[in-house]
Amino acid sequence: MDRLVNTVRPYAWGSLTALPELLGQEPTGEPQAELWMGAHPGDPSRVDRGDGPRRLDELIAADPEGELGTASVARFGPGLPFLFKVLAAGIPLSIQAHPTLDQARAGFAAENALGIPLDAPGRSYRDDSHKPEMVCALGEFEGLCGFREPAGAAGLLAGLKVPGLDRVIDLLSVEDPAEALRGALAAVLTLDGATVREAVEVLAGTDPAGEYAPYARIAEDFPDDRGVIAGMLLNHVRLRAGEALYLGAGVPHAYLSGVCVELQANSDNVLRAGLTPKHIDVPELLKIVLFEPGAPGVVHPVRVDGTPGEQLYPVPIDEFRLSRFELDGVEREIDGRTPQILLCTEGAVRLTAADGAVLDLGRGQSAFLPATGAPTRLSGPSGTLFRATVTV
Repeated sequence: MDRLVNTVRPYAWGSLTALPELLGQEPTGEPQAELWMGAHPGDPSRVDRGDGPRRLDELIAADPEGELGTASVARFGPGLPFLFKVLAAGIPLSIQAHPTLDQARAGFAAENALGIPLDAPGRSYRDDSHKPEMVCALGEFEGLCGFREPAGAAGLLAGLKVPGLDRVIDLLSVEDPAEALRGALAAVLTLDGATVREAVEVLAGTDPAGEYAPYARIAEDFPDDRGVIAGMLLNHVRLRAGEALYLGAGVPHAYLSGVCVELQANSDNVLRAGLTPKHIDVPELLKIVLFEPGAPGVVHPVRVDGTPGEQLYPVPIDEFRLSRFELDGVEREIDGRTPQILLCTEGAVRLTAADGAVLDLGRGQSAFLPATGAPTRLSGPSGTLFRATVTV
């Protein structure tokens, strides 16, 4: 067992207080957006096994099978296949979607062939992996997820009575829903600034408790951004603590406010559609977005046979597996066949290894458990522990 020392990324959309509160630190006065836990080379966690702090990605690279287990290496390769985060949104994140594995590999190779540096602002593909992800709310959490039915989106836009949006509304009436949504999004991303500003002015005067309220709040932070209109093509969703969303390849989404844990494939590939000053590659975005309407599916945890107390959030992939334990004084046990990261979000949890070694985690603290094959016991009178691992 290794206690993790993790990096906080200070993106502009981050909360000023949520992550410092979780970590028991004083606010810096700057936005604190993402706490990264894992072995992504962009900001790997560090561990100390008695010879000073070392990067987790370097430890894994030195002994992949010893750290990850034979089964994980055979299935996913010699790297930790997931990245675990805590996200704290003070203002909305960009509307975005992520590529499939084939799209990521092709896009990464194409940009490499063009000689575009990995850290170039205009680059769309930072690596050759896909980025499915799951978010689980730690409190009330608000976001946008997936496309509305075209008729519903058209009605919402028509209610603004902004003439510049008529073309978008007409495109949403195309018989094929996928073509309707594709045409509408393409049109929104080329809207003139005057139309966007007029729509924002109308939104400012709408009922603060009505159906336009989420988009009016977005407009307060992004008054000149086409993403305000693009967001109205998407479903608004509000999660309660313990509820989750799974975002597969191509699903457009944005997180608006709140704190969540996020578990994703070990990638940083993002194609953006608005609510950001960052690069927006419209042709590439339209290639990878999944233009399928439908209500967002909120994921609720289910009990796990054979592991009492474990609540699993089911996902259709094996590269990551997210579950939660609510400690109540009863000792629990987890197997050690796979690599895992454990994060305490409330109370305190004691980890006891098969050899008797003990590691105590308080709120905001995390640990890496190599795939030794030996079980680890969890105990504590009161605490919430999230478990990130893989399925092999």
